[in-house]
Amino acid sequence: MKKAISKYLSKNDLFYGVLIIILFLIFRLVNLTILPVFCDEAIYIRWAQIMKSEPTLRFLPLSDGKQPFFMWLTIPFLKLFSDPLFAGRFVSVLAGFGSLVGIFFLSLILFNSKKFALFSSLIYAILPYAVFFDRMALVDSLLNCLGIWTLLLSVLLIKYQRTDLAMSGGIVLGAALITKSPALFFALLFPFSLILASFKKLNLISLGKIFGLWLIVYFFAFLIYNALRLGPNFQMIALRNKDYVFTLKEVFSHPLDPLRPHLNDVKEWFPNLFTLPILLISLGGLVLAIRSRKKESLVLFLWFFIPLTAQVLIAKVFNSRYLFFTIFPLIIFAGLFLETLFGKIKKWWAKVLVFLIFFILALRYDFLLLTDPSKAPLTEEMKSGYLRDWTSGYGIPEVRDFLKKEAEKGKVVVGTEGFFGTLPDGLQIYFDKNPNVTIIGVGLEFQEIPESLKEATLTTPTYLVVNQSRLRISGDANLDLLLKIPKVAGPKGQQDYLLLFKVK
Repeated sequence: MKKAISKYLSKNDLFYGVLIIILFLIFRLVNLTILPVFCDEAIYIRWAQIMKSEPTLRFLPLSDGKQPFFMWLTIPFLKLFSDPLFAGRFVSVLAGFGSLVGIFFLSLILFNSKKFALFSSLIYAILPYAVFFDRMALVDSLLNCLGIWTLLLSVLLIKYQRTDLAMSGGIVLGAALITKSPALFFALLFPFSLILASFKKLNLISLGKIFGLWLIVYFFAFLIYNALRLGPNFQMIALRNKDYVFTLKEVFSHPLDPLRPHLNDVKEWFPNLFTLPILLISLGGLVLAIRSRKKESLVLFLWFFIPLTAQVLIAKVFNSRYLFFTIFPLIIFAGLFLETLFGKIKKWWAKVLVFLIFFILALRYDFLLLTDPSKAPLTEEMKSGYLRDWTSGYGIPEVRDFLKKEAEKGKVVVGTEGFFGTLPDGLQIYFDKNPNVTIIGVGLEFQEIPESLKEATLTTPTYLVVNQSRLRISGDANLDLLLKIPKVAGPKGQQDYLLLFKVK
């Protein structure tokens, strides 16, 4: 085994590889639950808990038009870890590790350089964009991982033209399709690896063989995706997709909207989540790749450009996590730039200095994400969603701890705003196995205490959890404020609070 490894990797390569893995694990696992649960995280984890408890509901996410693969993967980790939020986020950490390994092999195969592959992996390990979303129980980290491996297998298929690679490519593509709908881009882009083929050696026979292998890929992907038809509400995927994208007719009727605002968003997000130095070396690496490896750079660029452009043109709902699966080509280009630059620097201290110049901002960003996310220089869109608004779970840990103590005395009933999402799902995930706590959603913007809570007070201690920004009851003598937990303040000092009331 050692001989097999040493044949491909030197001791220095192994040392740096292990160092990168350690760095990755530090940035992904330290204080993994320091950021309270986000709205979609709460929904996904709650679905996984229900699916774990009731096998007949294994396709439950289809009821909201969501593919269930991430939730299926979460189920075994709910058994392994007592904290459901840690369990859900650990799945994303594993997906991030898959992305790290995938970027290494993709860089190695495309550019035939172990040093370049190590640089690409290093950048992924410390990139704030990746650090943030690899630490969230969202499907985007898994989608990114499967996208990288789909491209990797499509490249290998062109290079070796083997049936087992076609089957593997189809399985990975199918897994992506049952993860999130943007995996359709992977299906579209898969044949673009033909660019890497030697056109001098292509003939009708070799093209026929390649097309036959592609049919195997799409057959397996189609088979896996259509397994979702075994569950009810399969049609909801297509229906819910309409809530997120404009039709072509709508795009042509207003071509600059959402194009213009979405381009402005991208101009804000990328320099922030890459940090400007890393973004600049990504663009520099793209220029170098075009000069030295035109075919490889074109394939990578298309995997970045096509899905990014499509989303800018047609997306109704647009935020930074929806672009996460598009960025890995930029990471690989950045790795190429670093390899070229470091190859020209002889002094070790000069290499350290250059490394700090390019990565000190990213390392500081990562440190804040691990220690105090409220101080991290996140984009305004991310601050609103994950730190400030009703979608943010700030205050839930304090409410959870209070209710756990109360539940030790006997049964309690807890009403929350809404019917799903941050509340009540953000609380329910912590009381999945506690029969003493009953959590019920009671709607939004109610102007008096709901009847269900009034009735519960007759027999059981009853509480109400609500965001102050959504509270429409004022001065009710039957509400006793117990906790008022602040969320992160906005740029103009505006601040929301999570409120816990005792209902009398």
